[in-house]
Amino acid sequence: MAAKTKDIPSQQKSDIIFRIEEKQQIPSLPDIADKTKIDFRYPLIPPYAYAHIFWDPTAHELVYVVEEPPLDDVEKNILLSVEKGIEELINISFINVKRTDVIIAYLEKNIRVLLVELGVKISTKTFSKLMYYVYRNFVGLNEIQPLMKDYFIEDIECNGAKTPLYIVHRKFRNLRTNIVFKDMDKLASFVEKLAQKCGKYISYANPLLDGRLPDNSRINATFTEDISTRGPTFTIRKFTSEPFSPIKMMKLKTVSPEVLAFLWLLIEHETNFVVIGGTGSGKTSLLNSLAFFIPPQARIVSIEDTHELALRHENWLPSVARQATGVGAEGKLGEVNLFTLLKESFRQRPDYVIVGEIRGEEAFVLFQGAASGHAVSCTMHAEDVDTMVKRLETPPINLSPSLIEIIDVVCVMAQVKIKGEPERRLKSINEIVSVTEGKVKTNTPFMWDPRSDTFFFKKESVVFDKLVKNFGLSMDALQKEFANRTKLLMALYKRNIVDFRKVQEVIDMYYKTPDKVLRRFGIV
Repeated sequence: MAAKTKDIPSQQKSDIIFRIEEKQQIPSLPDIADKTKIDFRYPLIPPYAYAHIFWDPTAHELVYVVEEPPLDDVEKNILLSVEKGIEELINISFINVKRTDVIIAYLEKNIRVLLVELGVKISTKTFSKLMYYVYRNFVGLNEIQPLMKDYFIEDIECNGAKTPLYIVHRKFRNLRTNIVFKDMDKLASFVEKLAQKCGKYISYANPLLDGRLPDNSRINATFTEDISTRGPTFTIRKFTSEPFSPIKMMKLKTVSPEVLAFLWLLIEHETNFVVIGGTGSGKTSLLNSLAFFIPPQARIVSIEDTHELALRHENWLPSVARQATGVGAEGKLGEVNLFTLLKESFRQRPDYVIVGEIRGEEAFVLFQGAASGHAVSCTMHAEDVDTMVKRLETPPINLSPSLIEIIDVVCVMAQVKIKGEPERRLKSINEIVSVTEGKVKTNTPFMWDPRSDTFFFKKESVVFDKLVKNFGLSMDALQKEFANRTKLLMALYKRNIVDFRKVQEVIDMYYKTPDKVLRRFGIV
């Protein structure tokens, strides 16, 4: 075997055979009412891996098949020999290089050396296939690497060995895949690899993993059969690199332009709001979309357990909590939790404080900050306003009713069924009027109607009354501004201006030259 190669060459060869398309356009998936007629195929890692979604007449369900280059028995044996040689020659898993072309050039150079030493001659087509699998298994995440490249996948779920992986698709929701980890040891090794990618450690002594992959995907995994009877498991929550703009939320029918215009006015005037809902209801997506309405010069501090928010504001300080790195005196050496980050954030002169999710003592600090004049927003697990108030008033949060009244608006998100298909909707906007002895009085200016899948709204708004009183505005001027912003959002929708950069640019310009923006879109 050749001497170990330590350094990646600075220049790539001009005769590189293996190439993949890193940047891809998001494929368009048409709406087909009859599921049995669905048969879509779109690229994941072109020209090698593709997704194929179709109706399985035997199982009577939609299935998701990852199509990869087929290998015959001879090619499989060569791949096995090459992978063993790669493991001895280099440790590609931990090469800290972000440029794909450099890694590919490095791999090709070393695989060519290995093939010569093995005395194996193969065609260019076979070499490209071998390169794909080596790249997938050593640089990527093995069998699930194509899934990680699918824009439409929200979650990847492995329930153990010898059972198919499932995915949550943005359009088709839960789908069974053709990927199965048939060997328990191989699955355990893969979970260890996921932990290493997160910079964490998982073992029989420490069998639970909660971390974040380099692409910011959130991962939760278990390691032993003692914890999960089918063996090691993992769930990956993927996050889009491009946040959903408010117009994208309109396209998905999650919200209406009136809802967004209302919340835009509230955010501009630094009101406090909470987004509540169940797991997977779209709380963080809505919170991120509403952050588009924060004035461009405003100072924003965000605090999260796992980095999910993606804001376009330059004056934004993102903070992420850190788990303990050692045992220490109390088992929390090196820990930086939400409570600590939140206390520090109020010393950074923020105009807006955004907390990814509140669930403990950090809520007290957040609401104290709101009481002292900072605009705060957060998400929280609760199905309705009454449940939210009960959670806030009881341990471990223990807020007083007077502090809960600091909340101006509660946005209730839900995962609902529309014509039998799961969708996300903003069910209602509730204004907090008063909180006394566990009872909350609210006003509901906006509500989603499940029968017509439309939003109803009324002009009476407690928060609008507060804006008139606190900012010296006239109700007529406020209503006119509400109407103008509704028309502007609708104009963006009709012109299909969905890209988050373009939407943010229009909103920022509206803050600076509103009349000019309205004229540009033919509103005045």
